[in-house]
Amino acid sequence: MRKKSGLFIRESVIGLGFLSGLWTAIGINPQTILLALAERTADEVLHDPAVRFFFVILPTVLLLLSVITAYKQGRVTGLVSVLFAYSAGLAVLESMYLTGILLIIAIILGLFATSKWH
Repeated sequence: MRKKSGLFIRESVIGLGFLSGLWTAIGINPQTILLALAERTADEVLHDPAVRFFFVILPTVLLLLSVITAYKQGRVTGLVSVLFAYSAGLAVLESMYLTGILLIIAIILGLFATSKWH
């Protein structure tokens, strides 16, 4: 596996796609929990409305950066692989068989997205 392919698979397909789908299926979001803790801590120290605004827009900015990075690394095929991985994460609680199939498809598409074939 080439370095670019491995990085894309780990960061975008598994990180952005599969784990996001898994957290959605479970019903918790670690990012929200950590940002809420950081916001409370920052608010106790600074007492500034700008801090609140920063923490309101931060999740959207992080999501956009993740999607833009996935697109730059894998283009449309890469984004499709991330969607398959997200679907695999959502399916974890329903069917491990479906999860496995979707994750394999996502990884194959991720490899194709970062190859020189397209």
